[in-house]
Amino acid sequence: MTSSAVRELEPGIFIIDHKFQGVPGVIASYLLAGDNDLTLVETGATPNIETLLDGVRAAGYDPEDITQLAVTHIHLDHAGSAGVLMRRLPKTRLLVHPFGAPHMVDPTKLMASATRIYGDRMEELWGEVAPVPADRVDILEDGAHFQAGGRELVALHTPGHAAHHIAYHDLATNAVFTGDVGAVRLDSAPYVRPPTVPPELDLIAWRQSVERLRALNPSRFYLTHFGAFDDISWHLDDLFCRLFYWTGWTDVRLENESDTTVVCEQLRQLGDAEIVAACGDDRLVRPYEVATSYQMTVDGIARYLRKRRSQAEPARLY
Repeated sequence: MTSSAVRELEPGIFIIDHKFQGVPGVIASYLLAGDNDLTLVETGATPNIETLLDGVRAAGYDPEDITQLAVTHIHLDHAGSAGVLMRRLPKTRLLVHPFGAPHMVDPTKLMASATRIYGDRMEELWGEVAPVPADRVDILEDGAHFQAGGRELVALHTPGHAAHHIAYHDLATNAVFTGDVGAVRLDSAPYVRPPTVPPELDLIAWRQSVERLRALNPSRFYLTHFGAFDDISWHLDDLFCRLFYWTGWTDVRLENESDTTVVCEQLRQLGDAEIVAACGDDRLVRPYEVATSYQMTVDGIARYLRKRRSQAEPARLY
């Protein structure tokens, strides 16, 4: 291989670094290579398509031989380039959650939701988000088995971060491609950050999804953000600790401060200090922010808390 953005993690599984926003180690795709097909897990964002395709070539394969794009969910950092890729790669089909499929075929509502979050940064961050041809979409129900790169994968519906979330379980190795239900952990750091983005955050569902993954006793996690991890039990414990601590912490501060930007800056001080304490320096402060920002963290938690309190029995919030 000729590119530092590509590594073979085990035979037939390559990690490709998108170098999103010029920052390495933030967004990954996984290329699964077998005798008869190539599958990409995650497509990333359209501005990074050339980096992604160059990564496939550096791994020794022709991108036009890619047969499947399996996305964990339809957020733009995971599936934003799918429609543009499918225009260029004629053999590909998109594998997606049934809730996400309509929004990939017609991304109008997806784009409207993203624009409310990202505003005038939409083009810079995500570029073109093109419709996916409906006749090239395969919907993955919970428990569906499919072949990918010579492996048998099982689609596991794992809501919490988003209602349309799937994790992929590799039956041969017992590894799991986690998407965002496995959270964010960069550069092998001993620090797991929960991406609690709006609008579909559901902490109760996330807890159940994590316990579903834990019950598999996985051998390895492949995180979209970012890389392979084998210390599964510790990783999930750290995710839970920070997910529910930050939720409670944010809840308390929102009682006295309605401006989420103020709470965001307070959380930034807390979170940056945690990163430095865990890693010994501040080199990962910016990459973690690029992967999942404090403002989205607070906005997602605030929306979740408001929604829960508006329901008939709001006592169990998190």
